[in-house]
Amino acid sequence: MDALNKNEQAELQSRMERKQIKDFMTMYSRLVQNCFDACVNDFTSKTLHTREENCVMRCIDKHQKASERVSLRFQEQNAALMQSGQLPGR
Repeated sequence: MDALNKNEQAELQSRMERKQIKDFMTMYSRLVQNCFDACVNDFTSKTLHTREENCVMRCIDKHQKASERVSLRFQEQNAALMQSGQLPGR
């Protein structure tokens, strides 16, 4: 980013932020759809049954823990690469 002028840096930063928001919303939408599909199957009532509600909570918790684990592993890999000097741009 050092080769870019201030306007180009601001534009790049703005695009990166918009992409992050879009990626987050896509991930969130997939999570909602996956948990809904897996847990909600009785459409005779406007409210979730206890069984469905518990399933949704477990589903969300499972996805959140998996995401945290992947993030932790990614951080560990980056740290190892930085220590070994293999991470580009550092």
